[in-house]
Amino acid sequence: MANTNTANRPNRLTTVVSKVNKLPVAWRAKALSLMMGRVIPFAGTAGTRVEKLTPQECVIVMRNKKKVQNHIGSVHAAAMGLLAESATGFMTGMSVPDNRIIVIRSMQLEYLKRASGDMKAVASFSDEQLDYVKNIEKGDIEVPVVITDASGTETVKATMIWAWTPKKK
Repeated sequence: MANTNTANRPNRLTTVVSKVNKLPVAWRAKALSLMMGRVIPFAGTAGTRVEKLTPQECVIVMRNKKKVQNHIGSVHAAAMGLLAESATGFMTGMSVPDNRIIVIRSMQLEYLKRASGDMKAVASFSDEQLDYVKNIEKGDIEVPVVITDASGTETVKATMIWAWTPKKK
């Protein structure tokens, strides 16, 4: 069931990100990261850095620091899950109208290679996916995310399924 009245209006997250994007370029990533770290405290604790956030793409970096490392000195598997969830969730959160709530329904992560150095997650929506998220009142969507290490090697293949439903009145 389409709801075009709310689908074409920016939601609160999009409005805030638009304001952040008016800051000088050098301050944007820091401001976005602080803001999203307050919304999702675990992402802030892990030190995720939001480099780009639009309704169609999210790029997040996690530095390979002690607080996110595993026993062999690379970024912990659970931290990579957080990275994938954050990239897909922040982007989906910008796309879903304010009269709906989003939740993660499923996380699928396949660890391909040992990671080296900092990690980067890139999630994106096609135009069709974006229209679907904005216009379907209740639904879910599969969101792939590419996770690479400092060498640019894809170390984790991840797919998140995000669901949304109308908020209770």
